[in-house]
Amino acid sequence: MSMDMYRVPQVLQERVMRELQPGEVVSWAGQPDPRRMMLGGFALWLFFIPWTAFSVFWIAGASGFKVPDFSQPFEFFPLFGLPFLLIGVGGLSSPFWIYRKARHMVYVVTSKRAFVMTGSRSITVESWSSSQLEKIVRTERPDGSGDLVFSTEVWRDSDGDRRTRQKGFMGIADVRMVEAHLQRLAALK
Repeated sequence: MSMDMYRVPQVLQERVMRELQPGEVVSWAGQPDPRRMMLGGFALWLFFIPWTAFSVFWIAGASGFKVPDFSQPFEFFPLFGLPFLLIGVGGLSSPFWIYRKARHMVYVVTSKRAFVMTGSRSITVESWSSSQLEKIVRTERPDGSGDLVFSTEVWRDSDGDRRTRQKGFMGIADVRMVEAHLQRLAALK
């Protein structure tokens, strides 16, 4: 087992070991930095702060800026704003959900593949074989941390707009060292 594997929490180590195929050996394992991942979620606050504030203002305005006693049917009208308020509160809490998700995520490079394992109750594993690691894009920050992107998923949403999602190891501490492990794996074709 790789020395890096010991930095991963015990429960995640056990999940990784159960995921390994016969003869497969871990060369590197690590986790994203939850704080760095969470910081990306704060950009959503630029949208959800005014959304939530407007929802609160709308509910208050619809109730005449007083607490309704619900004795008349029209006093239920402010309740139509509750779904919008709940969406706002959910959006404001998204950085904390991102943090939680990152704490239950592990990146692994083995002798046969690279994979990302996520989840706390139900586990999702996304794998890339050595032949799928032909083009690795590294983004490195001044502190040596960064992202390694293996693939980009492209699709059209329900409105027909083009969407993309990068896949790989995001928010890792020593990005060059992990890239070296992936390049050794890619050379095994």
